[in-house]
Amino acid sequence: MRDLDRLEAQSVYILREAYASVAPLALLWSLGKDSCVLLWLTRKAFLGHVPFRVVHIDTGYEFPEVYRFRDEIAAAWDLPLEIYPAAPLDEVDPTLTPGARFAARKMQGLLKLVAERDLAGVIAGIRRDEQALRAKERVFSPRTPEGAWDFRNQPAELFDQFATTCPPGHHLRIHPLLAWSERDVWRYIRRENIPVVPLYFARNGQRFRSLGEVGITEPIASGAETVDAVIAELDADKRPERAGRTFDHESEDTFERLRAQGYL
Repeated sequence: MRDLDRLEAQSVYILREAYASVAPLALLWSLGKDSCVLLWLTRKAFLGHVPFRVVHIDTGYEFPEVYRFRDEIAAAWDLPLEIYPAAPLDEVDPTLTPGARFAARKMQGLLKLVAERDLAGVIAGIRRDEQALRAKERVFSPRTPEGAWDFRNQPAELFDQFATTCPPGHHLRIHPLLAWSERDVWRYIRRENIPVVPLYFARNGQRFRSLGEVGITEPIASGAETVDAVIAELDADKRPERAGRTFDHESEDTFERLRAQGYL
């Protein structure tokens, strides 16, 4: 478990560094396993509370279990929660594939949120191992006013020294879980007994491994009904984590186009 202690300490350090150096801040809560771990770490970092806005960008198409989970946890943890609407479909790039256009509604909603709240930083629960393009990310990742990410021109991050400023009108995406793996996340959930949406556990031979909205996320075949069973399945399963995300399979460059335009 010493590796989890190291990851936890690094994430807590990043969260405190962000709070000390970047303002105003918001934390994005997608309701997925990673963002629930991120919230848990934030509460650890700040003695049981979250000192900045927690935002759920809502498409209106979450699974019913997700909405129930959100409301229960927000009340139980006394979160400073803001539910912010995703952008309508007619504001999304019409040249994207159908599933990607639906997913991009959250991206456009995030850009509106950043502009309206004049946010200097947005904390998100992405991981490098989740998708190939995310492997190029930095912990403190600058974005243009349009949300664009230039992955070919990023600041160096050596010895936990981070560039915490950016030009006027730009903002930072801050990624405290970047060094974690999917297996690390589940091991930490087990160790800390962190609640997650029940859809992550098998019912009738299926479960969600990566949880998105109705219509663009499909379950995988699985018998894993507990956290221990999920971890054991990950050790044996060679399927990619995002196998159930339909828009990832629509076009070879879909994810790259979304990320370049500001998608998480």
